[in-house]
Amino acid sequence: MTDPVDRAIRAIARRNSYALVWAQFGIAHLVMLGGLGLFSLYQPMSAGDFWILVIVSQSLVLADNLVSVRVTGRMWKPVRAWEQGAHDEAATIAAWRALATLPIEYLRRMRTFPFLFSYLPFTAFATWLLHLPWYSFLVLSVAGTVVLAYGLIVRYFTMEIVARPVVEKVARDLPADYKIDAPGLALRWRFLAVAPVINVITGVVVAGLSNHGHHATLSDLGVSWLIAIVVSFTISLELVILVVRSLASSLGDLQRATELVRAGDFGARVPVVATDETGALAQSFNTMVEGLDERERLRVAFGAYVDPALAERVLREGANLEGEELEVSVMFLDIRDFTAFTERAKPEEVVALLNGFWELVVPAIVRHRGHANKFIGDGLLGVFGAPERLADHAPRAVAAALEIDQLVRRRYDGRLGVGIGVNSGPVVAGTVGGGGRVEFTVIGDAVNTAARVEAATREIGDDVLITDATRELAGDDLFRFEPRTSVTLKGKRDEVTLWAPRLAPPARAPARGEVAARGGAGAGGRASVPD
Repeated sequence: MTDPVDRAIRAIARRNSYALVWAQFGIAHLVMLGGLGLFSLYQPMSAGDFWILVIVSQSLVLADNLVSVRVTGRMWKPVRAWEQGAHDEAATIAAWRALATLPIEYLRRMRTFPFLFSYLPFTAFATWLLHLPWYSFLVLSVAGTVVLAYGLIVRYFTMEIVARPVVEKVARDLPADYKIDAPGLALRWRFLAVAPVINVITGVVVAGLSNHGHHATLSDLGVSWLIAIVVSFTISLELVILVVRSLASSLGDLQRATELVRAGDFGARVPVVATDETGALAQSFNTMVEGLDERERLRVAFGAYVDPALAERVLREGANLEGEELEVSVMFLDIRDFTAFTERAKPEEVVALLNGFWELVVPAIVRHRGHANKFIGDGLLGVFGAPERLADHAPRAVAAALEIDQLVRRRYDGRLGVGIGVNSGPVVAGTVGGGGRVEFTVIGDAVNTAARVEAATREIGDDVLITDATRELAGDDLFRFEPRTSVTLKGKRDEVTLWAPRLAPPARAPARGEVAARGGAGAGGRASVPD
């Protein structure tokens, strides 16, 4: 910040956030002195009477300020609680509301006190002290309200200024989804409140100065006030309304566009209709939304090329996902006799078949919270337990394999087959690559074994085979397992026991949190794992 006043306010607020709130009440003493000076232009008085009026008026202002300090002190309690460490959501919202509504809430609570207990008593005292006619009390009471209004307007805006540094600090802890529901003074009412008062007090001061020394009277004060009121609410008000309408239209366009963007419409734009700050703001908003729109298109395109869960994690954590050792279940899937099909089919037919096949398979993997890690020609590597960690990765992988087998049988009716191998074990998961190109992958013996199990489905004849490691983790409640001959897998010294999974008969309704299974491989149906 380069504004010296702003720097000073922030420096004091860092030491005592409430200090400036009660200190700004001192401005009322200066406003009252100015009002007395204006009064002296229309009413001759001795120096002694003038200083008596100064003492009485300043005493009344002091009393008003003491009451104001007490009122704002009670309003400041949520802010003190926040500053002392109460940073939970409710306490933060309460502190923010107390700060944001401080000026208008203060005026609401003190709306009659200054008029009844300071202004009217002083007017009556001045009428008595100067031996003025009784009707002078009425003239002063009406015409002098412009000074009172001026003081209240100054107090409102200085409260906003001195509270702003603290509001900014509290606002950083506000919940992102918090919707402002606090009362406030709209921009149009700020202009409509300030402009007439400025016009009236300017007219009264100018009239008083121009008549000074020419026997100006309280009657002149009443006439000057009346003329200033008429001019302010006719000629001047039209100009104020035009300015307010221009600003309100521009800010209204910005507010509506912001709501559209918040709802997901990144095509929203604000018309640039001015060359002032509102035009620059509209242009900056449009540039920002264009960037958001481009980012959203990239996110959607990125999500089409990689698993959505992985895309969200990369956007959140960055492209370099460090390697970590996890226990997962790996699914290897291959289309049967696909090579023979490609030899007799046209290229576009091959691509269309693959796209239709993966459109069927990938959603089934995602439904069981698996990750379609990699497409390898007519094969796919699926992972359950990475990048999203899953304690029940094995039953999810088995259920997904059985569902995919059933979906392929229904869709292709024997024209296309599938072989699926599932294995569980430790892997290293992370991003690998170089030259600006990386991919998320899993590495380890568990992956190689799953690929060998899938190859064994061609020899044994089952569509889905799993290893002993997966069988132990999957449990016997949801599935039954038919043993197959132990085989020696390529790259393995010891034989590996393989199992053909089937869905267990639904002896009872599954409890909450269990895998809900209906149907099975070769017998129809579908298996699913609730989230």
